[in-house]
Amino acid sequence: MNNPVDAPFLVALNLTKRCNLSCAHCYLDAEILKNGSTDELSTNELKRTIDDIAAVGPECMIVLTGGEPLLRKDLEELAAHASGLGLMVVIGSNGISLTRKRIQSLKSAGVAGIGLSVDSLDPQKHDDFRGRKGAWLKTMSAIDACRDEGLAFQIHFSVTDHTADEIDDMIAFARDAGALVLNVFFLVCTGRGEKYTDISLENYDKVLERVVLAAHEEKQLMVRAKCAPHFKRLAMKLDPEWPITMAHGYEAGGCIAGTRYARVTPEGEVTPCPYMETSGGSVREKSFADIWRDAEIFNALRQPKLEGRCGACEFQKLCGGCRARPLARFDNLMGEDFLCSYEPQGGAIVETLMPATAALKWTSEAEQRIIRVPGFVRRMVKKRVEADVRSMGRSVVTADDISRLAKERFKNGMPPGIKKPVQV
Repeated sequence: MNNPVDAPFLVALNLTKRCNLSCAHCYLDAEILKNGSTDELSTNELKRTIDDIAAVGPECMIVLTGGEPLLRKDLEELAAHASGLGLMVVIGSNGISLTRKRIQSLKSAGVAGIGLSVDSLDPQKHDDFRGRKGAWLKTMSAIDACRDEGLAFQIHFSVTDHTADEIDDMIAFARDAGALVLNVFFLVCTGRGEKYTDISLENYDKVLERVVLAAHEEKQLMVRAKCAPHFKRLAMKLDPEWPITMAHGYEAGGCIAGTRYARVTPEGEVTPCPYMETSGGSVREKSFADIWRDAEIFNALRQPKLEGRCGACEFQKLCGGCRARPLARFDNLMGEDFLCSYEPQGGAIVETLMPATAALKWTSEAEQRIIRVPGFVRRMVKKRVEADVRSMGRSVVTADDISRLAKERFKNGMPPGIKKPVQV
């Protein structure tokens, strides 16, 4: 294919199937708990893959995850290699083996932040979900250690019918704990999750509406929905002038599987997202860049031909539905997202309210100030600043724009978990 494609925003490297938990919802079905898979990518193979990713997406965020990535002895070596190329590196972990010493080691390797899974504020519910007694307490200790050691962290909450009523408390907990972000995940039934009860339509809608409201109103916490592209429709309904509704993209709540996002399995297969098993090719046989550009499934997602309600929906460009759900249940990549309750109204297709790719000029002072924003959220802040400037019909970002939004977004202009005010 000769047409140019956008660079990836985000690539998840599943480093291993090894895990110290046995979660009910795990998409990897991490069955090899002690020895891992015999054909996992080696350190050198992963470094070469990271090189390829940097070549096609020099501003890409790399998520080193698993399984449990802390079980890989070369984790710091891989993080240092990626950060040395200028990539933003974050870790996705359950946190139960995350010590202060390990946090210091990860920071030294250039890790910008870590995502920690908290699936209930009830220790028993969390432990049952994670398959290990005492997991909740260890994760709480990891949160305290991250905050004390100055490593930015996110909270990942996988919402189910059993925990949907905790959404308000989880938002308050993440805020009070000093998290930069609360990611609310809506399960896609793959891996061991095929056997796990999905969330009901009623609870899905109720929780997602609360997430949208929190994303709009929270001043000390970024709240985001994951695997719920309907966020964009509800965000537009709540506030049509909200910059987050005005563009496609990861930070704006839409799905970017295959368009700005990819996953590399422990064995080197490249898929559009962690919940899609269909591979576009192996990094052992082709470069990541070639797979990203040419793979059939990636290009299908870039020019989707949606079916059912999704194909008839006026929000198909802003939302498009989750593609992993119909693929997992019906083996139909373009089928309708059955966890969406919205009935199309037959109106014109809703377009983005601004050209998401319109080039903006940054003043030198603005560029200097954005660098001072914590690396873990710098790109999100940059995108939101640009969206706000575009919404005012301007083409130049100034330092005053950054300062104004920082004061609006964070109390006293200071993201949570940062001990000193961030001068932005």
